Amino acid sequence: MTRVRLVDMAATTTHDDLQASAHEHLLLHFARNGAYGPGGRELLVLERGEGPYVWDTRGRRYLDGLSSLFCAQLGYSYGEEMAQVASEQLGRLAFNTVWATAHPAAIELAEALAHVAPDGLQKAFFTNGGSESVETAWKLARHFHVAHGQPERRKAIARRTAYHGVTLGALSFTGVPGYKEPFGAAPIDVRHVSNTNPFRPLGGLHGEALTRALLDELDAAIAEEGPDEIAMIIAEPIQNAGGCLVPPPGYWAGLRAAADRCGALLVADEVITGFGRVGPMFGSERVGARPDMVTAAKGLTSAYAPMGAVLVSDRVAAPLYDEGRTLLHGITYGGHPLAAAIARRNLDVFARDGVLDNVAALEGHLHARLDELRALPIVGDVRGAGFFWAIELVADAEGATFDADEREALLRGFLPGRLLEAGIIARADDRGDSVLQIAPPLVSDRAVLDELVDALAAVLDDAGRFAAELRARRS
Repeated sequence: MTRVRLVDMAATTTHDDLQASAHEHLLLHFARNGAYGPGGRELLVLERGEGPYVWDTRGRRYLDGLSSLFCAQLGYSYGEEMAQVASEQLGRLAFNTVWATAHPAAIELAEALAHVAPDGLQKAFFTNGGSESVETAWKLARHFHVAHGQPERRKAIARRTAYHGVTLGALSFTGVPGYKEPFGAAPIDVRHVSNTNPFRPLGGLHGEALTRALLDELDAAIAEEGPDEIAMIIAEPIQNAGGCLVPPPGYWAGLRAAADRCGALLVADEVITGFGRVGPMFGSERVGARPDMVTAAKGLTSAYAPMGAVLVSDRVAAPLYDEGRTLLHGITYGGHPLAAAIARRNLDVFARDGVLDNVAALEGHLHARLDELRALPIVGDVRGAGFFWAIELVADAEGATFDADEREALLRGFLPGRLLEAGIIARADDRGDSVLQIAPPLVSDRAVLDELVDALAAVLDDAGRFAAELRARRS
């Protein structure tokens, strides 16, 4: 007879015990697991949150300047309200799929999303997260083209450095080679074109000239791949990877026109930019995009439950209603009643508490405060929108990039510990260019934003001295 050994969880609630247990049993995502544990770094273990702040297992408080990876739009003070919603839903119906059945929570959420989605997107397919949403968009695109007698459309266009997920299908669209190479050939044929980095732009161009150059490159790529073989063009309204890459004027109108000319579908990946992160409910509104589909996750529930969605136009969905046609895609927990009920309440909170109004009111202040950081020698650029900003770090007054060894020392060595020492959570990211990203909860007030920027100023001042000393030692 097999016996189940019960674990006394009370024995692992102290700080030291949690550190040891994590080292023994928990694989950290996108982390150098060997860097933590005995002889290594101490792992940041968070156990409590309130407003825009979180506390670790030593009782230290941090301002979450990254909204727990762009997810916690509402911060951490709505737990009781969300728990009540969850309890009511679990008391009525703990679970049902949306596999040829449905439940009120999913139906009501789909209708609510149709009211706030970009124009023309009236249908929702629910997933558990961003990668699943991107994979779903690809399958829906394939369904659309096959139904219209174009099964040869098996290629996609995405952008360099862009991150669209890490499941193998979504990884095909991701434009970060280092994330892809260990796993072999991508299952989807994707051509990557230049992104919209305004600090290091294609050809050194700016404004309308940059827009034209980017769109000319896209047209050339489509021509080389074969216009009748392109199924989908996917891009973020404001690209996250590389550091909040804002598009130049007319860029998204050009993407729409290019998709229409070649017969491809246009997908706006709003896993990060959706639900108020860059100002409006969806980033597509900010950049003038008219996508056929929008992928979403993260802010859909403000991280109070895991959930994602693909918002779909009637045109794209129409073939799925043909007699005898089956949508050949499904996710067991997609549209889970608990997650759907929480997402629905999340939308209610946005309206009730004026979350979008808060971002609109304070974006200019946050931008102005961040621009003050340009006075620091290490700061080359500040860019972003809403509550979604990046600070590009440079090696000299001419804007030179740090080399690989310098980035390793600065972004993975110095900055993570110094940021926590300053009591803030932000993201030091290396995509060849060195960026520090912030994305505070959308409920943050002026005082919280000032606290965040003041702390960043102190950290970056120290980072500049560290980088200068590092270069001096190496020269």
